[in-house]
Amino acid sequence: MAHILGVDIGGSGIKAAIVDTATGELQTDRRRLDTPKDSTPEKVAATVKKLVTTFDYDGPIGCCFPAVIIRGEARTAGNIDDEWLGTHVGETFAEATGHQYTVLNDADAAAVAEMELGAGKGLDGMVLLITIGTGLGSGMYYNGRLIPNLEIGWMPSDKDMPMERYAGDRARKVNDLSWDEWGKRFNYFLKKTVRVFMPDHFILGGGASKKFDRYEHRITIDIPIHIAEFRNNAGIIGAALEAQKDLN
Repeated sequence: MAHILGVDIGGSGIKAAIVDTATGELQTDRRRLDTPKDSTPEKVAATVKKLVTTFDYDGPIGCCFPAVIIRGEARTAGNIDDEWLGTHVGETFAEATGHQYTVLNDADAAAVAEMELGAGKGLDGMVLLITIGTGLGSGMYYNGRLIPNLEIGWMPSDKDMPMERYAGDRARKVNDLSWDEWGKRFNYFLKKTVRVFMPDHFILGGGASKKFDRYEHRITIDIPIHIAEFRNNAGIIGAALEAQKDLN
């Protein structure tokens, strides 16, 4: 089965498309519904059902989710309701929609997409994908293998806040920072990450990666930086790839 439906659960929107898992190409338009403001399991599952039924599709579904996922359960709840803590995400969506789900962390899904079919294909050693969005998501590959549930964005900074609240894209917008000013913050984050992990490569994804030319001059680390190829579709694609593996 080469065509799998991928679903990306975000704090503000839920997106989905059918993916060709051999190439990463979307076989349908990407469809989106707003994430319920009261993002409880019941309401999010109802929204996922509404979105999934817009596709002529009857098969397994890959889903990326904004939480640490351990044996299918959400162990954190950063941008979703706390009722998700301890909830089995795949079973919740399966009960609502009748489909089988493969669920993984959203940044991990982006890393899967980029490492297997995108900017990271062929890269060896330790590769860190950083998604620059509301916060700072992170996915790690080591010698071709995903190391799941890495939360680099929650490392402490010297500013009495987690790294992602100091150097994420939301911090740029909330503090009305220029790209130059924010670039200094992001470089600070990268330097701290290098000190702890010493990666061989970085891949930058998420919204702010599209504007890399605006802050590239502020980056002083000597680690190669690659720009993600799949951008905002990476979660959908990576989730579909993981669901494909469960079929093999």
